[in-house]
Amino acid sequence: MQNEAIAAAGAETPAEPERCVIVVDEALPPGKASNAAAVVAFTLGQRHQHLVGEPLRELDGTAHPGLIPIGIPVLKATAEQLSALRRKSLANCDVVDFPVQGQTTTDYAAFLGAVNALPGEALQYLAVGLVGPKKKVGKLVGGLSLFA
Repeated sequence: MQNEAIAAAGAETPAEPERCVIVVDEALPPGKASNAAAVVAFTLGQRHQHLVGEPLRELDGTAHPGLIPIGIPVLKATAEQLSALRRKSLANCDVVDFPVQGQTTTDYAAFLGAVNALPGEALQYLAVGLVGPKKKVGKLVGGLSLFA
């Protein structure tokens, strides 16, 4: 399944149960790992709006924004595993990746330029987010541990 097809159908709820995971480079310190996971999660939420649950309501009616009801485990992998995971996942689910250049600057135009200057096979990743059929995603990330 291609990312474009999933993005176009982002508001539709799939018939098959889905799984959403984020895999982060295990070598990252906690602050950079949290940033990488947050960047990926933000984009996943935008691409898969159907994954956001209904608003939470307090007894007095005060509303809180809906959260993802299926959870998002944050797993860890080596840099090599992240690249392989991304490559294997492209045919099976929607993939949001965060190249290492994303944490080398706070200027998005510079980030775009840095990625644009490299061939795809030269890119390395800080994090990869996956959304897709529960069984396929489970198989792709099987054996990876929680990021701690």
